[in-house]
Amino acid sequence: MAVQKTEEIVDIASKPGNSVVVVGGGVAGMQAALDIADQGFHVYLVEESPSIGGKMASIDKTFPTLDCSACILTPKLSEVDRHPNINLLAYSEIEKVEGEQGDFDVIVLRKARYVDEDKCSACGECVSVCPIEVPSEFEQGIGFRKAIYRPFPQATPNSYTIDMENCIECGRCIKACERDAIDHEMKDQRLRINAGAIVIATGYDLFDVTRYPRLGYGKFQDVIHALEYERLINASGPTKGHLIRLSDGAVPESIGFIQCVGARDVNKGVPYCSRICCMYGIKNAVMAKEHHPETEVTVYFVDIRAFGKGFEEFYEMAKTRFGVNFVRGRVGEVYEDSESDGLVVRVEDTTTGTVLENKHDLVVLSPGVEPTSDLDKIAETLNMDLDETGYIGVPDTLTKPVDTKIAGIFVCGCAEGPKDIPDSVASGSAAAMRASIALNKKEE
Repeated sequence: MAVQKTEEIVDIASKPGNSVVVVGGGVAGMQAALDIADQGFHVYLVEESPSIGGKMASIDKTFPTLDCSACILTPKLSEVDRHPNINLLAYSEIEKVEGEQGDFDVIVLRKARYVDEDKCSACGECVSVCPIEVPSEFEQGIGFRKAIYRPFPQATPNSYTIDMENCIECGRCIKACERDAIDHEMKDQRLRINAGAIVIATGYDLFDVTRYPRLGYGKFQDVIHALEYERLINASGPTKGHLIRLSDGAVPESIGFIQCVGARDVNKGVPYCSRICCMYGIKNAVMAKEHHPETEVTVYFVDIRAFGKGFEEFYEMAKTRFGVNFVRGRVGEVYEDSESDGLVVRVEDTTTGTVLENKHDLVVLSPGVEPTSDLDKIAETLNMDLDETGYIGVPDTLTKPVDTKIAGIFVCGCAEGPKDIPDSVASGSAAAMRASIALNKKEE
């Protein structure tokens, strides 16, 4: 989108050319920003959502250690927010980039959140008086939020945002705010940053499971996808961590997890392995048994790709210690049981050659990973290439795994391809080192 010349653009770079713009505030982008900032360079962390944190903020535990996700992420959120060398530009997006390594001109559109971040103390008085409730994006539509909201309790920056599409401008929040932080007349702002390097860390989207109507998502209330399941079992989620069926609130006696939805499918999905589905599916199965040991849990898989440290042991533990059942075969369909209110998973067990029709109270789809919907737009803005799978292209994956074709622009995390959390963090640090080297060369 072209910048209108009549609009005022504010220059904000404190050290022109000696700064780095990091695009994306997930765990990879945060790690890159922190590492660069620790080197003494200034970082502008641009995140399109009202808060940084990415997908990791939504999940309950990590695999294969079952560590608390929030316990890992929250200190990083605080560290980014407090770091003197990091300017956090949440609810913002890259609009235009010109120049070359050492002298990039980056135009950032900072969208109005209608709440002054510097004045807001996140006391919540505005939320208590807001009369509008809408489905929460963070809660995957299972829970609700107000028209003025924070996505989640640890959201960073620690400030509310007004959703003007749903706000009725009744003015109650303005009257309730003792700090005079709410401004319904706030305008979008365009910022110019002169940066020496750019890091792309835009993350991923889960595959759209509605492309497989035979699996029943959207047709049956008790067919959900993995992120919805994550919010169900999370103690801070809409059910306070109670694993229930959405249709009637009952505890499921039998759960089926369907793996590789959209992955390794050249016809309707993506041709590649998404790398994380096997293990997060197994993790979710284990957590179902932790919540309700008596619940029967079955995982339907094409192949188990347990390639990482501790992955194979975690897979074996799921079978032997927790009693999770595994059936090898791609599921043909999910349909409603005519004799009950349950669901039936129809699948050919490829180890025995028999067709199974297993009844479940809850079915969880484990979608594959695909590039974010706006990655092509970002690539066009940066004059970069996407590879054959739609991710940011890296010409030399062996010796320069985070370098794009444009000098001074680096990529990390799932913007380059599917990765788990440790690999995303490692690539964030790698991109930070490459960006720091580029800036150090400029200083010589």
